[in-house]
Amino acid sequence: MTDPQTQTPAPNPVAPAFVLIRPQMGENIGGAARAMWNFGLDRMRIVAPRDGWPNQRAIAMSSGAGRLLDEAGLFDTTAEALADCDYVFATTARPRGLTKPVMTPERAMEYARALCAEGKKVGVMFGPERAGLENEDIVQANAIVTVPVNPAFASLNLAQCVLLTAYEWGRQTTDTPPEVMEMAKTEVAAHVEVQKLADHFEERLEEAGFFFPPEKATNMKTNLRNLWSRMPLTKADVQVFHGMMRQLVRWKNKSE
Repeated sequence: MTDPQTQTPAPNPVAPAFVLIRPQMGENIGGAARAMWNFGLDRMRIVAPRDGWPNQRAIAMSSGAGRLLDEAGLFDTTAEALADCDYVFATTARPRGLTKPVMTPERAMEYARALCAEGKKVGVMFGPERAGLENEDIVQANAIVTVPVNPAFASLNLAQCVLLTAYEWGRQTTDTPPEVMEMAKTEVAAHVEVQKLADHFEERLEEAGFFFPPEKATNMKTNLRNLWSRMPLTKADVQVFHGMMRQLVRWKNKSE
């Protein structure tokens, strides 16, 4: 979903709020804002930031996402920040000894999308940089989100964790195909164009005596035809191959 005038992602009216609990570094708050806005999320809430608010380092790091900081909700406690939420996720990498569903970011944002579609208000908590969320914060959540990282080094930067979660939200709410072909001022060659190219190569190779011995010629031609049909050629590619063959013929005639 894109705003046609600014060409930036337009916010989803029922998107989750990302709640930064006691963040310590302004740079990470600004980085989190950028990560959120990359994927159309603009509901940031900040609980008891260590260095006060507003924070000039956060503003500098946010770049074009400064509006999120201007409109961010500022709260004294976690409970106040989550008061209007119907469902809350808590991001943490460490086992907490609490009985709660533990989800990957992919599953969590899939579930968040379903909740938001029902008009529910969803919050996602992210802990401070030093040690993450405390149990007193996590007990207020309905589910835990854990990124499957290297268990020997599970610590994620705050802005990185926000980015991963925001990416999964964006991926769950868009129809972006997993792979596309970027065409550089050309288009895919038509079947007949590829066949004519195959004819051209076969003709020149025949003249050059490539198909030898004769009893193997048919199979060699079949393999070449199969090669051409497998290649994702563009019109420009076909023109280049034709040009190569014509130049080789001119060079041969000149050398004779």
